[in-house]
Amino acid sequence: MGGTITAEFRKLFTTRLWWGMAIGVFVAGAGLAGLFAAIAGRDFGGGGGRGQVKLDALQTATNVYVSGLSIAYLMTLAIGVMAIGAEYRHKTITSTFLATPRRVRVMVAKVVSLLGSGAFYGVVFVVGSVGVGATVLSLRSLPAFPETGPILRTLALSLLVLGLWALIGLGAGILIPNQVAALLVAIGVAWIVEPIAGVVLGNWSWGADIARFFPSQATGAIVQSVSGAPGADPLPWWGGALVLVAYAALLAGIGSALTVRRDVT
Repeated sequence: MGGTITAEFRKLFTTRLWWGMAIGVFVAGAGLAGLFAAIAGRDFGGGGGRGQVKLDALQTATNVYVSGLSIAYLMTLAIGVMAIGAEYRHKTITSTFLATPRRVRVMVAKVVSLLGSGAFYGVVFVVGSVGVGATVLSLRSLPAFPETGPILRTLALSLLVLGLWALIGLGAGILIPNQVAALLVAIGVAWIVEPIAGVVLGNWSWGADIARFFPSQATGAIVQSVSGAPGADPLPWWGGALVLVAYAALLAGIGSALTVRRDVT
């Protein structure tokens, strides 16, 4: 089993994809953290901030450090899709299953490697977002770490978030055999369709209660960012974690079951 897991990590980290994604994750974390830190606490409404949400120091710092997470998890989502989609596209899935005839082991190894790679990209994201965000906050004389414990928990949970989104991508990549189509559908739904649906549903109380169980809303709840479905209270961080775990387990589980049974050539 250890050899199979090692082989999956080698597939991820022996191509140019890993460092290209690492650069993208770092830039997303650092760039958006710097931007949000630069505008934190400023009033752009010209009317005394009427209608604006007033954030305390902890909420401000948290929002700064996780501001780029919505871009970073799209990248790990894409990695999850390509982890299986590239195998079918380049016909290497046959040699993979010949080398390890027990397909269940292969899929378990892919799950483990994607969780590990998600954690790796999470570290890259945290280094960028905290490094730049804390620096800009400090330059503006704003507290960078008003409460260390909650902030460290949020940063640790962001590693879990990126790993779970990679598993969601794995499931999408199996359910949609064409790699390009799987990437377009998965990213399109996560980036465009779901947020729009959340805003639309937020116009009704019953819809807002449904929208907070969407993957992106659950992600926001996990890291305690001040956002979410309008008109509904966000889930607690542990509730968001359970919801995202459920999505990842469902999609990766269904996808793995199909892969174990599907004929390959």
